[in-house]
Amino acid sequence: MVIRTATAVPGKGRKAGAGLSADEARRIALRAQGLLGTADRRAGVPGVLRRLGAVQLDTISVLARSHELVPYARLGAVGRGAVESAYWTGRSGSAAPRTFEYWSHAACVLPIEEWPLFAFRRRARRARGHRWHVLADAERACAAVRDRLRSEGPLTATELGGARNGGPWWDWSEAKIAVEWLLDTGEVVCTERRGWKRVYDLAERAVPQELHHDGLDDAECVRRLVAQAGAALGVATRADLADYHRLRGEQVDAALEGAGLVPVEVAGWGRPAWADPAALAAEDAARSARCRTTLLSPFDSLIWDRPRTERIFGFTHRLEAYVPRARRVHGYFAMPLLTGGRLAGRVDPAREGRTLVARQLSLSGAGAAKAMARALREAADWVGCDSVRVERCDDPKAAAALRAELA
Repeated sequence: MVIRTATAVPGKGRKAGAGLSADEARRIALRAQGLLGTADRRAGVPGVLRRLGAVQLDTISVLARSHELVPYARLGAVGRGAVESAYWTGRSGSAAPRTFEYWSHAACVLPIEEWPLFAFRRRARRARGHRWHVLADAERACAAVRDRLRSEGPLTATELGGARNGGPWWDWSEAKIAVEWLLDTGEVVCTERRGWKRVYDLAERAVPQELHHDGLDDAECVRRLVAQAGAALGVATRADLADYHRLRGEQVDAALEGAGLVPVEVAGWGRPAWADPAALAAEDAARSARCRTTLLSPFDSLIWDRPRTERIFGFTHRLEAYVPRARRVHGYFAMPLLTGGRLAGRVDPAREGRTLVARQLSLSGAGAAKAMARALREAADWVGCDSVRVERCDDPKAAAALRAELA
């Protein structure tokens, strides 16, 4: 099993306990997330997933769904079909799965090698005894799902008998409640999506035999997840490490000593921090590395932790998709602009035919217009649009500069 963890790196680089400037911490975080330096295109989308350890899923699709936007931000215009096949290669048992879906930072795609690491969470779900839905006869419903999957192979909730009873989205059918409970507790796994629907299979059949176990105790699971989070973040506070896989602070405290991370002080953070030794060793090389200019999904792991985003980039961001339209400040699905290693604006995009529409846009100044124009053109080309139109910008000078760049 290959899990990317923090390991000591002798020789070059900074020593444990050394102080880091805010800029150094920012570069370390960007490099750890695969956004600083030359992208490893040979590793492709699977390499991005292994590096990050988790890619969040979400139903919203504007330019594309978030799990597509994450590798796009790092690799550029990788084919969208290639993204889907990289995540869900085990389609209907045709190949060994590379990934599975489970509860990490949220509902996430995870490398299949991480299956043993979430044994602690599966045990906790089993101990709780039910989801927020409660079935009158859970044993019968779960047995029926097991029997169907065993005899018929991988199935969607629709094929198992329907996902809903006909009411609101949370009015799940008995089969849907049962199969999601079995997924929570590890009897069932999703290694494939079909038309955005989860395809469920028996974990004993889908997860590779050498990984299909709950042999790691809770402490070891958490230790490895803290190490993985530390490597993916580069440098992090206790709260950052906890948020990455939604651990409790006390779990992080108990795991830190064995996680291979080293304590550092970051100027301006005002709280203890820990760093991946490999990230510290590579910091000198990161000084001259170029950062991607790209639009980021609000669910990208670089920025999904809003307090960390504000601390590192001085950039306040929130997702307003669930905010009433009249109260939105930046738009339905505002995507921050990353350029020069900083967050320099945001845009709420939409598509109208073959036109990418910047419905609402803000920039840190007219100087960021060139970078925004580049990011918009690249995104438009990636999703099959051949023109870009700007509707609203909160700064008239920046808007004029941007329109000139796009002309």
